[in-house]
Amino acid sequence: MRIKKGDNVMVITGKDAGKKGKVLKVIPKENRVVVEGVNKVKKHQKPSRAFPQGGILKIEAPLHASNVMLICNKCDKPTRVGAKILDNKEKVRVCKKCGEIID
Repeated sequence: MRIKKGDNVMVITGKDAGKKGKVLKVIPKENRVVVEGVNKVKKHQKPSRAFPQGGILKIEAPLHASNVMLICNKCDKPTRVGAKILDNKEKVRVCKKCGEIID
């Protein structure tokens, strides 16, 4: 998976297509990501000690990683992600549009 926690991504398919947000959580085993402010679902919360009033919460649900594209910091466009090995044998992610190193 080429998307990491903290990356800025754009949703490319589904009901939230076109929305941008920051990746809050990555679930590699299921190939899913949780994006801030995207794919909101309602969760019915029973009253508990931590949340005494209970109620209906709106939380972000995971999206499949194939439904989001990484946004390049330099060209500020959604892009595919490539890999490149530097001289010191370090593997880095690169933007396929402008060639800029992402991390």
